[in-house]
Order: sequence, then structure tokens, then C-alpha cells
Amino acid sequence: MRLVAIACLVCALCWGADTVPAVAMPQRPAAASDAEAEVLYAKREDIPSALAAAEFWAQRLASNPADFDSAWKLARACYWLGGHVPEADRRARFEQGIEAGRKAAAAQPGRPAGHFWTAANMGGMAEGFGLRAGLRYRSPIKASLEKALAIDPAYLEGSADRALGRWYARVPRLFGGSDTKAVEHLQQSLKYAPNSIPTHFFLAEVYLEMDRRDVARRELEAVIAAPFTPDWMPEEREFKKQAEAHLKRLR
Repeated sequence: MRLVAIACLVCALCWGADTVPAVAMPQRPAAASDAEAEVLYAKREDIPSALAAAEFWAQRLASNPADFDSAWKLARACYWLGGHVPEADRRARFEQGIEAGRKAAAAQPGRPAGHFWTAANMGGMAEGFGLRAGLRYRSPIKASLEKALAIDPAYLEGSADRALGRWYARVPRLFGGSDTKAVEHLQQSLKYAPNSIPTHFFLAEVYLEMDRRDVARRELEAVIAAPFTPDWMPEEREFKKQAEAHLKRLR
């Protein structure tokens, strides 16, 4: 039975990336401003940089729980860290991200970021911590994504549709999963970003599940051919690596 999972616009699940224990990072940089934290986050493949960005936003949020920008940015950073820090630390990062996302959603319920990044971190929990976590977060993930979609379908280039497509693809049919609905949401997402690397990758996975190998191959080739998006190169590099592995198995 397929486990409940989600994959959001940009932040992929952990694709076997190298991880570095936090205790072994004495040279962790520091951020003095939001702009500096963003620079550190842009270098998130260097885990100390990602940790430093998260620490900055966590401190800001602790001093002002209604700080919307710090809340959703912390949730975003936690989702990346939850897929890349040592396994023993991942649950805590996803839980921190869920809490931060909920604070963002409470501070600005009419904006999509809080709902979206809450769903992303719940998806990380659902994917990484067994069937019980999958069942626990299955409905809240969908509800949060539907809120984000209703507020702004174009947010992060159709990311709510992308994530809902992944939700329908990975949730067992008994609990609402549907390959047909998965394809519909993913194709809708492509209207906002026709060259989206994650969307083409997720479509390929759905088509493989449907045993439509020729269509899946075309989607994987689209992943390889698509140009990088500057803001999301770390995630997209991982998707391209996975696409190459899938294509080798299809040959």
C-alpha cells in the first residue's frame, strides 16, 4: 500500500543528500538581518548555512510569535533541513516547521505561505515516520494545501496544485488517492510553470504507477532538459539526479 506523502514545489523529499551532524559544525555562520539569512538559505546545500538561517528566523519568531515573514521562512528552512540533517534530528526539524507554519497561517490566514509550508512539513513527517504518521497528517495536509490553493493558485508557480497532485498520487485509494486526480492537479500546476522540474518528475512517477512507461519517459526527459530555476537549484539538482536513475531503469 502506498504510504501517504507529499512533495511541494521546490522542496523535495530527501533524495539521499549528504548530511552533517549539527554538533560537528563549529564554523556555522551567523546572520544579522533577514537579508543575510536569505543569503545563507540560498546556500542551503551547505548545512551549516541552512542551520544558521533557521536559527535567525527562529530567534526572531521567539521574540514576536506574530512575525509572519520569520514564521513562514523558518517553516521553509525546516522542511529543507528535515530532509537533509542526520536522521535522528529530522523529526524535530519537521515538528519545528509545522509549528512555525501554523504561526504564519495564524498571523496572516489570508496569505498562502503559512498553509503551504505547514503542509510541506507535515508531508515530511508523513513520508519519513511510518504509516501512523501518514494517517495522522493525511487530512491536515490536504486541508492546508486546499487553503493555499483557494487563496492564490499561482503561489510559487502553482505549488499547491503540484503538492495536491503528489498527495493524490501517494495516498492509498482507500483514503482518497487517485492517479487521475493526481495528473489533473499536476497538469494544472504546469500552466504556471511549464518547465517545472518537480512537476514533470512527479508526473513521471504517476505515469509509472499507471504503467504508462512511454509517457513517463517523456516526462523524465523533460526533467533532464529543463533549465534550472535560480532560487531552487538545490532541490532541482536532486530531482534531475532521480530522473536520470529512473531513465536508466527504463532502458
